[in-house]
Amino acid sequence: MKTATICTIGDEILIGQIVDTNSSHIARTLQSLGIRVLYHLSIADDRDEILGRLSEALDRSDIVIATGGLGPTRDDITKDCLRILSGSEGFRDSEEQYRINCEILAARGIGMMATNRAQSQVPDRCEVLPNHLGTAPGMVFRGLGRNGSSVLYSLPGVPFEALGLLGSVMGDIRAHFDLDSITHRTIVTFGIPESVLAERIRDWEDALPQGVHLAYLPNATVGVRLRLTEMGGGANIDRLAEELKALLGDAVYGEGDDDLPTAIGRLLLARGKTMSAAESCTGGRISALMTAIPGCSAYYYGSVTSYDNSVKVNVLGVREQTLREHGAVSEECIREMAEGVLRRLGTDYSVATSGIAGPSGGTSEKPVGMAWIAAARRNGDGSVTVNTRRVQFRSNRATNIERFASNALNLLRLTILEG
Repeated sequence: MKTATICTIGDEILIGQIVDTNSSHIARTLQSLGIRVLYHLSIADDRDEILGRLSEALDRSDIVIATGGLGPTRDDITKDCLRILSGSEGFRDSEEQYRINCEILAARGIGMMATNRAQSQVPDRCEVLPNHLGTAPGMVFRGLGRNGSSVLYSLPGVPFEALGLLGSVMGDIRAHFDLDSITHRTIVTFGIPESVLAERIRDWEDALPQGVHLAYLPNATVGVRLRLTEMGGGANIDRLAEELKALLGDAVYGEGDDDLPTAIGRLLLARGKTMSAAESCTGGRISALMTAIPGCSAYYYGSVTSYDNSVKVNVLGVREQTLREHGAVSEECIREMAEGVLRRLGTDYSVATSGIAGPSGGTSEKPVGMAWIAAARRNGDGSVTVNTRRVQFRSNRATNIERFASNALNLLRLTILEG
């Protein structure tokens, strides 16, 4: 199996000024090609550090992909380091990148400056990957490392530019490396903790054939992704994926990059049904998640963010007696919220949340991180069935809100599956 190291260059990452998203995208893409990522390195804007760390990476890996340090300012020294590392005598003009840069600058109403002209210059031993989204080209350096067989790809640090060049990089890797065949299937689950999940499928996992590996990828708001990987031709993976889904039943809601809003939208479209939301503690988060899905207008009608009790009473029809006797964070209130928004907006299904996100506002009976969630469905005879659940988490406010929303959506998904 070929190996890779991913490097990010720039002080802004090391001091926490920006978050490195490039590495995760690159790592996933390399993994899909059957390339094992050995290291993620963040390197300071220091000449000795860049030269030393890249040299070590090239000695240890077949492929090194570096992002960052290719801008027009004086602190961007990566390109000169690459000249030294590759044994280039100097720089040459990339005429294609120069033409692209002229077009980009003209569209912005900016004249060509010396710094922009310099960005189209590259070490003379590199191959150029033209960058149509920015002014710094991608570069490929071959014949590096201890054995003279490693390849270094240098990409701009701006995420949309780096990812825009990633297809060219992967095409080059396919063309120049003999890659092992690798097949993935990812099953997405919700509602079963990772430890319980592992125990439930332990015997099945122990019996996996040689060359097949199962990875657990937990996420508090997405659930647990179970990634099956098979080296070779992938002869077993489809059968194994179906076995896994059968073992886990309705805890499985999708595959690959599916999330709960996508799965719910798929269910509603298939049934020709609609939904609405009544949110208190989630403050519109469910609505944001659902409306992020293209085409959601076919099934998502809207929401009522009933943060104040007056909105619960005057818009959703929650009884004042319910609030007096049980409070807003109660099973009784959440039932009336779910039914109220369903009737008010005329949808087939609804979801509702009411809880205490924190960091204050909790009591011994209703602590911070506790919420009631509900999902309602309209029956054929006009009656309404409401499913409720009490959840409790111990995270910060933002994470509690995310977990309230995702658990409510999962309860809605299960309610849709009921009928």
